Amino acid sequence: MSAVVCIPARNEAERLPRLLRSLAAQEGVSEAAPLRVVVLANNCDDGTPEIVRDLAGALPTLALRTIEAAIPAPEAHVGTARRMALEAGADWLGADGQPDGLLLTTDADAWLPPTWLAANLAALQQADVVGGRLVIDAEGAVPPALADLHARIERYWAGVRALEDFIDPPPHDPAPRHGDHTAASLAFRADLYRAVGGLPALPCGEDNALVARLIRQGARLRHCPSVAVHVSARREGRVSGGMATEMARREDAVASGSPYELPEAAHWLVLIERRAALRQAWRRGEPARRAACRDVGLAPEAVAAVETAIADGTCPNDIAYVERVHALLEAAPPPARFVDLDAALADLERIARTLRAAA
Repeated sequence: MSAVVCIPARNEAERLPRLLRSLAAQEGVSEAAPLRVVVLANNCDDGTPEIVRDLAGALPTLALRTIEAAIPAPEAHVGTARRMALEAGADWLGADGQPDGLLLTTDADAWLPPTWLAANLAALQQADVVGGRLVIDAEGAVPPALADLHARIERYWAGVRALEDFIDPPPHDPAPRHGDHTAASLAFRADLYRAVGGLPALPCGEDNALVARLIRQGARLRHCPSVAVHVSARREGRVSGGMATEMARREDAVASGSPYELPEAAHWLVLIERRAALRQAWRRGEPARRAACRDVGLAPEAVAAVETAIADGTCPNDIAYVERVHALLEAAPPPARFVDLDAALADLERIARTLRAAA
């Protein structure tokens, strides 16, 4: 199977074995056709590399490579480690004569249902990048108030996607879909990964930065509902601003009774309508594209740069066009106004009712 799963791990001796066992149990893998896995064990002092090596013999459905790295500060963070893991995976595929093979990445403290690999492979038949749905695994019983907050946050993002479906539905990412494309579950071809220069080695947000690079090249991003990953709900994480930070934010909001805030509904409405207008302009050709770029506030030199990218083939489709224009617009964006979650939900539902009535 021309796929490699790439995992950065720092002091994950306790949780990483669970992930590796879930990979060994994937549908379609066997001792005759093992799944290739790279573990980039960086700056570990808890025996993580030794545990992985011990497991290698006990998991014959995995072809497991462990790479130990001592990454110096200030580069000793998940972005560097994940990039090293993905580069090692791409090198492995290339050495086996499969430069267009599949790269997948996940987190060392996650675990995967047995359908994860097969569901990614199926979704990539109609897409270039696949993000997996995050399923939060609590260590114990979730307090009712926190469970309610989780549910309302999911309703909020489902409401944003409903606006997209009404105004600017992505044909490559049809409903039903989720909204997650994090490093806990990403899949893409190695040659596409190489073409965009690889994963940016950022201390936080390296996954979103990679996805942005991919879609600015015109990649079709799919949020397939059958691709899911179980992620830890722990409060103390490896990255400031990562999943652990978000879990702590939610728990603190419930404990203190303080409001949990997200961008107001109007922010998403403006963004989605702008994207729809740009996509329509793409279909009408160069004069319409130039006019649309000017209408959204791009400077003449920026408009010319977009048209040059279209002419030289580095902006090959409407996906790349919309993302490039938005990247230029967001170089100095006005901040989104954050409001209480319940107020944002009410506004999303009001906008949806108005759109349905107008239709």
